[in-house]
Amino acid sequence: MHVLRALLHGSFRPRRHGPRRTDEHAVSAVDWHHPQWLAIAMLIVVSSCADALLTLMLVERGAYEANPLMAPLVGGSAFAFALVKIGLTAAGVVLLTQLARLRAFGRIPVGVLLYTVLAIYGTLIVYEFGLLNAL
Repeated sequence: MHVLRALLHGSFRPRRHGPRRTDEHAVSAVDWHHPQWLAIAMLIVVSSCADALLTLMLVERGAYEANPLMAPLVGGSAFAFALVKIGLTAAGVVLLTQLARLRAFGRIPVGVLLYTVLAIYGTLIVYEFGLLNAL
């Protein structure tokens, strides 16, 4: 019960908007994230859902899955394919959102990676709509 109370309290009254020390780079150094990261995360997950649906529609019309890791799942259950695809994307987005204030490879802000993933999904969805029109 104490954990749930602490979680709710920390969600609505976060204490740490930034690290306490300038050299602190731990994931747990911050318990509040800017709302923009929630919006970006939600857009990425919704885009992943759209990608899964469009992929299934394309496969139904004779296309094939280009991702060798996901290709075996497409041939099986559509539900399993969508669940794995969206689940993996959501897990990655949660991790990147937690790390949004840090730098990847010592240079690139992780937040930029979230925007890049969103742009890639947007491009992929436009491409898949083009393929649907061509088939």
